[in-house]
Amino acid sequence: MGIFDALFNLKSKAVNKARAAMSPKETFKFEKLPETVEELKAMPEATMDSPYKTAALTVCALCAYAKNRETGKEMLNFLRGPRPLSGIDVSFLNDRFMDGQDYVPRSFFDGASPANDYTPNIPYVLTVKSNQYSDDNKNYKKLFVQSGGADSLRAIIMRLGADNKWYLWEQELLSGIRQKQSENPWA
Repeated sequence: MGIFDALFNLKSKAVNKARAAMSPKETFKFEKLPETVEELKAMPEATMDSPYKTAALTVCALCAYAKNRETGKEMLNFLRGPRPLSGIDVSFLNDRFMDGQDYVPRSFFDGASPANDYTPNIPYVLTVKSNQYSDDNKNYKKLFVQSGGADSLRAIIMRLGADNKWYLWEQELLSGIRQKQSENPWA
């Protein structure tokens, strides 16, 4: 590699690091998680006037889905606006919650870790972050949350609607994470 390549790579790394340091984040605090779609709609974040709010509510809706699939589906459809879940989407969600994986959405709240079987602190605190790639596509916002059982951030993508609300477009939250300690024979 030549000297100019080395300088370019060094500059690129510095720029990306500076962008990441300036990346906005929002923290949300919930005294309790919604158990019905009406409770979700009554939350202040349900205005969905910010992609961060929609991302936070997505985690709440996935927690509800883990407890009651029909309720969670209603919540997710509310967050998706004019684009409800398809049969393939529902099948994907059902697959992700098989085999007792209901703790995955809880893992995004502060305090949840494999050591405590992903029991989050109460009140439930969730931090939603952006990065230098969050605004790569016009009218879409890619945000990220950290699981207590994963090394990398997980993405949630929102789309701006004609009504200036941010709707859930796609979520990449339900990938596997470390086992709960109580179920890990190697722990």
